[in-house]
Amino acid sequence: MPYVITQHCCNDAACVPVCPTNCIHPTPDEPDYGTAEMLYIDPDGCIECGACLDACPVGAIEPDYDLPQGSMPFLELNATYYAEPEKRDYEQTPWEEPGVRNWSGEPAAAAPVRIAVVGTGPAANYAVQYLQAQRGLDLQIDVFEKLLTTGGLVRFGVAPDHQSTKTVSDSFDRSLGQKGVRVFLGVEVGVDITHAQLAERYHAVLYGVGASQPRRLGIAGEGLAGCIGAPDFVAWYNGHPDQRDLEVDLSGERAVVIGNGNVAFDVARVLAAGDDHLGGTDIADHALASLRASGLKEIRVVARRGAAASAFTTPELLGLKELLGDRLLRVDDLGPEPAAPTALDSYKWDLIRSLPTSAPAGDEPVVVLDYCRAPVEISGDGRVGSIRLARTAVDPASGAVTVSEEVDDLPVGLVISAVGYRAVPIAGVPFDDARAVVPNDGGRVIDVDAGTTTPGVYVTGWAKRGPSGVIGSNRQCARQSVDALLSDLADGKLDAAKDATDVPELVPHAHGLDMWRRIDSHERAQGRGVRRPRIKLVDPADQAALTAP
Repeated sequence: MPYVITQHCCNDAACVPVCPTNCIHPTPDEPDYGTAEMLYIDPDGCIECGACLDACPVGAIEPDYDLPQGSMPFLELNATYYAEPEKRDYEQTPWEEPGVRNWSGEPAAAAPVRIAVVGTGPAANYAVQYLQAQRGLDLQIDVFEKLLTTGGLVRFGVAPDHQSTKTVSDSFDRSLGQKGVRVFLGVEVGVDITHAQLAERYHAVLYGVGASQPRRLGIAGEGLAGCIGAPDFVAWYNGHPDQRDLEVDLSGERAVVIGNGNVAFDVARVLAAGDDHLGGTDIADHALASLRASGLKEIRVVARRGAAASAFTTPELLGLKELLGDRLLRVDDLGPEPAAPTALDSYKWDLIRSLPTSAPAGDEPVVVLDYCRAPVEISGDGRVGSIRLARTAVDPASGAVTVSEEVDDLPVGLVISAVGYRAVPIAGVPFDDARAVVPNDGGRVIDVDAGTTTPGVYVTGWAKRGPSGVIGSNRQCARQSVDALLSDLADGKLDAAKDATDVPELVPHAHGLDMWRRIDSHERAQGRGVRRPRIKLVDPADQAALTAP
């Protein structure tokens, strides 16, 4: 019986090179890999060897005979990908991942080659892992993280009910603990230590800092209390120290989520799921307490375009449908049908169209997918009280959206804008404010004024390409940036660095990886007593107060 990739696929693609029949697609070198919602196993090509099962870092692959009921639709979804003729006729020989470099170039300075990596999220950690895979190159990698915890997006961005996805952090922690890596926790680059100081001491500085700020809606009333950016809300329920005191009022009966990508679905699911679903997760205690007291009856997910342009992925739709059942609703007007749909497009469209349009009896909150509506104004006396939504028309051919004069005013107690993330500038590092990314050419940071790349400065992840893709998308992104770094090193383009032994003296307040290990151990121990993965410490003072056993 074949194996099946399920909802928690992170697109890491570690499963692809181990498959002896090349039946997992898209592979990282195929055109649709960068936009794929997940990877898919061809049921006709799978020989049930189990190699992919062992390679998957997030436990997303299961044998079809052992699928839980909620994962059964993924049998059909995996097969649907191969319904297109061009998807069936793939090369049967195993796909080979680009080989690890056996280093033979001469470094620009005496060994070791010193590299500073800023951040400990997926983008930064994949870069560390790829650097560690280079043979014959003596590397000293110093990792800087402004918090006392590692993980970045895995800890603070992945929804608490997606615990399988979070297991990818185990491999990251192992990499940070390897010989040749120093970790400086509690150090914010640009504040505690400058970019210039790093550039003086390292052959290369690689930024993998992600994107943590919300994009704005740009409408009147956005600054009212009760209008929250999804990045802040997600950080709040995931226990990020910076958002632990965020005011989230759940006493109203309706919340409106603007946007309909996977983050919007995460927000809606957390608001509607209930204690039975979230009580056994690592959601922050303050968020769990607020959700238990929630008065919400409806969570409306609003999209400017029609259902054919839904930004959420099919796996997330299947997961939400499995959780909520007939509490997941849609409006009557779905907009134009997909133009020239692929098999996957049609599958997704049919799923959305199959959703009920009327609420079931009962007091549990419903989630409504509301299409062809644009927010134009938020009103209230000091805080959110209503939102004005305008009807939109979508041109079936071009996809252009026209906002009409037809409007509705909905009473609402909470508005969450899930319209994207923005990276935050770091002092001394070039930044494109319009695109909210570090300007770069294949990972090489560009000095916009000079129009040239900045030798020895690199970027990866969301700060490089914008907030797109999932956790595993950062793997290939990091490979590209590290390859650029290694190429520059081999070509003698990196300046000789000074000794970095004085870095601990520059940041005397920094903690090592042992601090995170103490926090991790404490959180897991606290969680075991109540059958939760962990109970997060959200106050840096409480984290720092932990002492070694």
